[in-house]
Amino acid sequence: MNKETSIMDRIADANKSVITGIDAKDIENWVMIHIMGKAYEVPSELTILQAMEYSGYRFIRSCGCRAGFCGACATVYRKEGEYKLHGVLACQTKVEDGMFLVQIPFAPAEKSCYDITVERYDPAVLLKYYPEITRCVSCNTCTKACPQELQIMDYIQSALKGDFEGLADASFDCIQCGLCAIRCPAEIVHYHMAQLGRRMFGKYGIPEELNLKKRVEEIENRVYDEEFQKIMKMAPEDFKTLYVEKQKEREVY
Repeated sequence: MNKETSIMDRIADANKSVITGIDAKDIENWVMIHIMGKAYEVPSELTILQAMEYSGYRFIRSCGCRAGFCGACATVYRKEGEYKLHGVLACQTKVEDGMFLVQIPFAPAEKSCYDITVERYDPAVLLKYYPEITRCVSCNTCTKACPQELQIMDYIQSALKGDFEGLADASFDCIQCGLCAIRCPAEIVHYHMAQLGRRMFGKYGIPEELNLKKRVEEIENRVYDEEFQKIMKMAPEDFKTLYVEKQKEREVY
């Protein structure tokens, strides 16, 4: 296989065995995995998601975007002979020989209801809605479970210290798959708490962008209506040409 080929290209190529019905004799390398305790032999280049489909599983849910951004395909597995439990996303993790895996289609977790427009920008708001964060024992199990490799324990500590910016920054890439909450011995719902923190920081902790405010006002006053109408009436090819020209202008600046 060409070493320059990207992993996504390899995955797409391997996916042919799922979507085209390629004959088994044309597949060179196989691995043995266990899904829900049952053994299956699958092509070695597949992702876990593809391997499950190859094995006959039909996804009605828990497949989402299929590109590693929505968190719907949270999966845990152990490898034969190993003690460690891994938390991954099935759509972006290749199968390995000896995997024993199961998907977690839903993580039951209480989500508090609140209105950030009436809440004070104060660290107490985090404890008001998610008091369980005080039970954190700093075991770092949440961080180890995160398929995004986020420093979850650190942002819990930021929350306890009232550091909204640190909390928002460290949790920004969270896709809310739920694996951290499932593994937490203190039963903290990290991702819901972090979402509250990001919302509070976004509304109260970041200075208002005056250019954005001005542009919104212009749109509300219908300053650009004429230009919008021109764009809406453009032929697809003309629109593509305009888009390319605008992109070139951005590169210049």
